[in-house]
Order: sequence, then C-alpha cells, then structure tokens
Amino acid sequence: MTDSTALRRDLEAILTVALEPVDAATLADVLGETTEDVLAQLEAIAVALAEQDRGFRVVELASGWRMQSSPEAIDAVQRFAARDVSTRLSTAALETLAIVAYRQPVSRAQVATLRGVNVDGVVRLLEQRGYIQEVGRAEGPGQPALFGTTELFLDRLGLSSLDQLPRPEDLLPSDEDAQSLASEFTTP
Repeated sequence: MTDSTALRRDLEAILTVALEPVDAATLADVLGETTEDVLAQLEAIAVALAEQDRGFRVVELASGWRMQSSPEAIDAVQRFAARDVSTRLSTAALETLAIVAYRQPVSRAQVATLRGVNVDGVVRLLEQRGYIQEVGRAEGPGQPALFGTTELFLDRLGLSSLDQLPRPEDLLPSDEDAQSLASEFTTP
C-alpha cells in the first residue's frame, strides 16, 4: 500500500466516524501529515467518489470536511429519514430560520414583524439546536440581540457559505407558472 493509499484510507475512516465536519488542519495533525497533503487527498477522494457514482460523497463545508449522502440518492434518504420525525423542525421554525438566513443580522422583533406572530419560542428552539446564534447587538433603545446562522446551519444544508443559498427570486414561480396556477383556481 502506498503512502497516499494509506492516507486516503485513514481519512475516509475518520470522516466515517466523525459526528461533525473536521477541518484539514485537524486531520493533518491527527495523522501526522501536512495540511497540503491532506487537502490533496481529500480532494482526490471527493473526485473519485463522484466519478464512481457512490452513495456517499466527501465534501468541504463551512467548518470542515465530512462524509454525506450523494445528492442522487436523495429520494431514498428522504424516505429513510421520514421514519424519524422527532428532529424535524416545524413550519414556523423553518420560516423563522429562512428569515434569519436571508436577512441576517436580524432581531427577534424584525423576524416577528415579517412573520406576523411572536417568535420568542421558535428563536429559542433554533438557538438550542445550534442553527442560529447571537451575532451582535443593534444600536438604539434596548440594544436588541441580532441573530445570524451558524456553521451547523450551513453544514446541515450541505453549504460552505451563505453565498450558496438560492436566491429568493429563484424560489418563486415564474410569471407563466403563476398565471397557470391562478387559472386553476378561478371559476369561469
């Protein structure tokens, strides 16, 4: 076995058991290798897995590298994940999380204004789960806390930065789709 083969094997093994993403410097330190060698091997593993159309990928996220399921296996993974609904977020939590992601830094009051309801409990839940955190204080009376998303949020979405979030306008139906949908609900 060549040194690069052993390094690849060890990197795959570590990423398989890691609960959270691991940065290349930590992997290099653990394995007694240079960060450059580790990065080269991680990138080679990522390419090889994608080319082999395997059920998992090695990807770089905001806080490091991790192993995750292949995007092509999303239907199977979603069916499997649907069996455990205890960790799912409610619609209210997802709406709040989306507002924080796209408007950050944002205060509780700003989120409540956009949602039209009290969001204290939902914000607390998102903080407890580690998806949002206080990132500062607003100027002005009371200096309310401002919230932003965390690396965990990015990791869970499989993103390395907020720049990879879809643009809100890309999520809306086109004018043609909206007119078609509207015509389905109008009576002649």
